[in-house]
Amino acid sequence: MQMAIRSRMSSGFWAGAMIFSMLAVATESHAQDKKTAAVDEVFSDLTKTGSPGCALGVYRDGKIVYSKGYGLANLEENVAITPQSVFDIGSTSKQFTAASILLLEKQGKLSISDDIRKYLPELPDYGQKITVLQLLNHTSGLRDYLTLMELAGINIDGVTTDEDALQMIVRQKALNFAPGSDWLYSNTGFFLLSVIVKRVSGKSLREFAGENIFTPLEMTHTQYRDDHTSLIANRAMAYDVKEKGGGYSLDVSYFEQTGDGAVHTSVEDLQKWDENFYNGRIGGKDFLTEIQEVGKLNNGKLLLYAKGLRIEDYRGLHTVSHGGSWGGYRAELLRFPEQHFSVACLCNVESANPSKRAHQVADVFLGELMKPRSAAPQTEERNGFIDKVEMRSDDMSAFAGDFWSDELRVTYRLENVKGRLMLNVIGADGTRRATSISGKELVPGMHDIFRTPNQKFTFHFSRDAKGEVNGFTLDAGRTRGLVFGRVSR
Repeated sequence: MQMAIRSRMSSGFWAGAMIFSMLAVATESHAQDKKTAAVDEVFSDLTKTGSPGCALGVYRDGKIVYSKGYGLANLEENVAITPQSVFDIGSTSKQFTAASILLLEKQGKLSISDDIRKYLPELPDYGQKITVLQLLNHTSGLRDYLTLMELAGINIDGVTTDEDALQMIVRQKALNFAPGSDWLYSNTGFFLLSVIVKRVSGKSLREFAGENIFTPLEMTHTQYRDDHTSLIANRAMAYDVKEKGGGYSLDVSYFEQTGDGAVHTSVEDLQKWDENFYNGRIGGKDFLTEIQEVGKLNNGKLLLYAKGLRIEDYRGLHTVSHGGSWGGYRAELLRFPEQHFSVACLCNVESANPSKRAHQVADVFLGELMKPRSAAPQTEERNGFIDKVEMRSDDMSAFAGDFWSDELRVTYRLENVKGRLMLNVIGADGTRRATSISGKELVPGMHDIFRTPNQKFTFHFSRDAKGEVNGFTLDAGRTRGLVFGRVSR
């Protein structure tokens, strides 16, 4: 009788345990379904018919816990994006360039404290040492070569090479600021790092990173693309949204220089690189410490930028990240190292904003660990700029004429069109070049200062002893102090 009771009690215990276990599994499954639905909602706008989109990878504790493609990789062929789709990740590539430099340092082939002219003797001597470390941290003061190319009318849908980029940089007669005195994001630094890799190792950055990073980590779908004719399996094409008439236009770069960008990869491959920041399979612990060490200015101020990585906090959690933007491609790799959690978001449409989406995905998974979201400061949008002044047509004529830049090798033609000062870029062959600055009005301000309406470009005009306009210097975001001299009225 007692044995029967014990048997019934035992059966009841195991039945209860099984029910509890089933309920726990069901609860966990329901919670996971809610997370999945919340994540998918972040990308819902990219799932409409005929839309480009994004690939998502969510990594936790060394595994991909969620991955999915949203939208189309190729609009013409109606090919869907998948976790295996390959994207140009733009500036997210910079961490691989930094890693290549640090691996060369570990091999004893260079030091990041070296003067860059040791490896790049053709660069001008600016009277101050610029170190490899300053290139890595964006504190070199070198003007951004992509901005220079834009100002010169060189479009990304044309073919450019290492030599084209290097010659543009070598022509620059001044720096944005004294090396180490300030921080300003500059693609020039990371392009020059690719040249240093080649001159020190005897291999292109594509070859060196392939042999020392991508192959050892089994990132079989990852490479630096340094040949615009090369074919890449599963490559997603990239698109811009048309301003008028709807639809999309192709926006894929044919630049062949690397270092500041050009890595093509998938969210599945990026997980292998992401995990290296925990296991140190490539480089070891010292390498991981060095690549994530934030930069420092000459005055001791610490930066939020390490070597190809941004080091910041997000809602109270420590993050290591970097975004990318090139042509119609957009990318973000966002890591929460203390939670062993990361989000990779790679997109093929310029309006995608993967950085925002990656943070929204992190909110879904880590929200209970985060501080409440603080209210964003309110900013007032204004047109023009605060010292805008009205000028007569005859006043505007004083600034009209052709102005030449030795550093860009182009002419900026300023014309007084019914009292508006209009700008066009003229190439050495005398033809107008279609650039983002061509056809723009220069809005007058105080003290002979003009700006474009979006305030992206600022012109500081100078006058001779007679008071006549004889030139100007141009500040354009990441490039400051470009000199133009008048050649004719």
